[in-house]
Amino acid sequence: MPFRALIDACWKEKYTTARFTRDLIAGITVGIIAIPLAMALAIGSGVPPQYGLYTSAVAGIVIALTGGSRFSVSGPTAAFVVILYPVSQQFGLAGLLVATLMSGIFLILFGLARFGRLIEYIPLSVTLGFTSGIGITIGTMQIKDFLGLQMPHVPEHYLQKVAALAMALPTINVGDAAIGVVTLGILILWPRLGIRLPGHLPALLGGCAVMLVVNLLGGDVATIGSQFHYQLADGTQGNGIPQLLPQLVLPWDMPGSNFTLSWASLQALLPAAFSMAMLGAIESLLCAVVLDGMTGTKQKPIAELIGQGLATLSRRSSAGSLPPRRLPARRRTSAPGATSPVAAVIHALLVILALLILAPLLSWLPLSAMGRPAADGGMEYERGA
Repeated sequence: MPFRALIDACWKEKYTTARFTRDLIAGITVGIIAIPLAMALAIGSGVPPQYGLYTSAVAGIVIALTGGSRFSVSGPTAAFVVILYPVSQQFGLAGLLVATLMSGIFLILFGLARFGRLIEYIPLSVTLGFTSGIGITIGTMQIKDFLGLQMPHVPEHYLQKVAALAMALPTINVGDAAIGVVTLGILILWPRLGIRLPGHLPALLGGCAVMLVVNLLGGDVATIGSQFHYQLADGTQGNGIPQLLPQLVLPWDMPGSNFTLSWASLQALLPAAFSMAMLGAIESLLCAVVLDGMTGTKQKPIAELIGQGLATLSRRSSAGSLPPRRLPARRRTSAPGATSPVAAVIHALLVILALLILAPLLSWLPLSAMGRPAADGGMEYERGA
C-alpha cells in the first residue's frame, strides 16, 4: 500500500538523529547529481531545462512518500529521452504534458492489477538489449550540443539522425567541443581520484572554466540563457530558467500552446503514453529489485507502481505557467548511506532551493557541458545498468 516504505522506515523503526544525519548527507549527495542531470535530460527531451528540475523536485517528494522502496530516488531518466523527444516535436509541450498524465493513470492501473509481480518473468537478454539500445540512442542525441553543430532540425529516426549529424560536421564549434571534451574527461577520470563527491559538479565547473577562457579569446558558446526563453502566465518574458516554482495551469491554456484537447488527440497520444508507463514500470521495478539485493530489504511492487502514478499525476496538478510535466518521474537510483525515504525528500528540497536561488547562475551553464550528464546516463544504460 502507499506510504508503506515511509511508515516502516520512520514509524515502526526508531528514527534517530544519527539516521537523519545519514539521510541528510545522502540526500545532498544525490541532489548534487540530480540538478545538472535533470536539466540535461529535459534539454535532451526537447523541452526547456526548468521542467527537468520541476520533475525531479515534485516526483522526488511524492514517490518518496507514497512509493514502495525506501532507498531509491526518483526523477527524470535518460531512458525517456528516446520516447519524449518525438512526442515533444510532434505535439509540443502541452501534448507531452497530456501524454504524461495518461501514463500516470496507466501506472496506477498497473499497480492495482498487480503488474509488478510479472517483472521477474522478463528475460535478462531482453532487458540488456533494450537498455543497450537506449544508451546508444542517447549518446547519439548528445553529439549535436557536444560539438556545437548547426542543425536547425534534427530528424526523428535514428539512421536519418546519424546522416544529418555527419552532414553537419563542417559546422563544428571549437569552443563548444572543447567544453564538451573537458567535461566528459572529468566525468570519466573523477572516480579514479577516490573522492566521494560525485563527479557531475566538478565536471560542470570544469566546463564553465573552459567557457570563460573561450569567451576571453573571443569565442561564442551556447548557454542555457542564450538558447532557452520563457514566458509566464502574466506575460513576463525572460532568458534561461525562471526563478519561481510551478503553478497550476491546464496544458492547453499554456502561453503559446496550440494543442487542442480532443478524442482524436488523445488517441494519437495513447501509444506514447502507454510506452512511457510500461518503460517506467519496468525500470522502476528492476531498479527496486537491484536495491533489494544491495540492502537486504523487500520492495512493495504494488505501492511502487501506484506511487509512480501518483507522482506523475501530481506533477500534472502542479504544472502552472511552467508545467513540470514534461518528463515522467522514472529515474531510480539509490541514495548512498540513506536509511529511509527522507533522503529522497531532502534531495527534492535541494533541487527546489537551487531553482529558487541559483536559477540566474544555472542560466550561464554551457549546453555542451549539459549534454555530458545525459550521455553519462546513456553510457550506464549501454552497460546494462
